[in-house]
Amino acid sequence: MLDPRLLRAFIGILDTGSFTRAAEQLHLTQSTISQQLARLEETVGHALIDREARPISATASGERLQGYARRILTLQQEAQAALGDPAGLTAIRIGLAEDIFDGPMAALFREFAQGRREIRMDVTSGLSRDLTRRYRDGEFDIAVVKEPAPSADARASFPEPMAWLEAVDSDRDWPDPMPLVVFSPGGLYRDQMFERIERERRRWYVAFSSSSLLNILVAVEAGFGITLLPVATTPGRRVKTYAPFGTEPPIAVSIYSWEQTGPVKELVDWMSAMLGLRASATNAIIQG
Repeated sequence: MLDPRLLRAFIGILDTGSFTRAAEQLHLTQSTISQQLARLEETVGHALIDREARPISATASGERLQGYARRILTLQQEAQAALGDPAGLTAIRIGLAEDIFDGPMAALFREFAQGRREIRMDVTSGLSRDLTRRYRDGEFDIAVVKEPAPSADARASFPEPMAWLEAVDSDRDWPDPMPLVVFSPGGLYRDQMFERIERERRRWYVAFSSSSLLNILVAVEAGFGITLLPVATTPGRRVKTYAPFGTEPPIAVSIYSWEQTGPVKELVDWMSAMLGLRASATNAIIQG
C-alpha cells in the first residue's frame, strides 16, 4: 500500500522543485519531507528524486510513479468529498398505489427532499395488494394503498368514491355480453367489477386488460367497454358515469408507516395532508 502522505510529499517536491518549498506548501518541516520521501523510496525499492539535479527532478522510476501518485491523490480527495457530503445517504422507501403518485404528490416529495440533502426518495408505484404485501415484509418505510377497509395500524385513511365509467360520447346500450375494461389479475377493482356484474345477472367478457391506469382510461375513452375506477382519476378524461350502475361503496386510501418519529413521521404528516386535500377535491367533483 502506498501511503498518500508519502505520495503527497513526493508530488510536492516535484511540483515545487525544492524540498524547502514543498515543506512550506505542506506545512511540514524540511526534515519531515525528506523522511517521507525516504520512506516512499524504501517502499517502492527505487530512488524517485534526483537530488543532484538543479532544479530537482524525478528519476526514471519517479517519472513512472508520478502519474499513478497524482491519480491516487485525486481519488482520495474525491472519496473524502463524497463521504463528507451527506446527500442521499438516508433512503426513505415509499410504495404508492399508481394513481396516488400524481403531479402534486411528486412535487411534495421534491419539496420535502430539497430541505434535507441527506434524504433520498426511493418511490415504487404499483398495485395495492402487492404493495401491501411488500410493506408487511418490510420492503417499504411508508405505503399508501387502496383497500376495502383500513387495518388497525393505518396512520390515516380517507374514503375514495368509486364510479362505473364509459366513454363520454357513448349513447347506446352496451351489448350482451357486456365488454369490460379491467386491471390485470391482482388489481383491486377487478374482482369488485366481476361481483357487481354477477349481481346484475349480466353476461360479460374482458375486452381490455392492463396493469396501467392510463391504459385503462384510454381504452374506456376509445369505447372498448365500461370500467370501475376512483372518481379522482376522471378529471380531464373523456369519460362519464355509466348511469345504470352508477357508483359503488367507497374504498379506503390508507397510509402506513413503521416509524413514528424523525423524517419518516414528518413525511407521513405531509402526505396525509395531501391525501386529505385530494379527498376534499374529489368530494367537490361529486357534489359539482
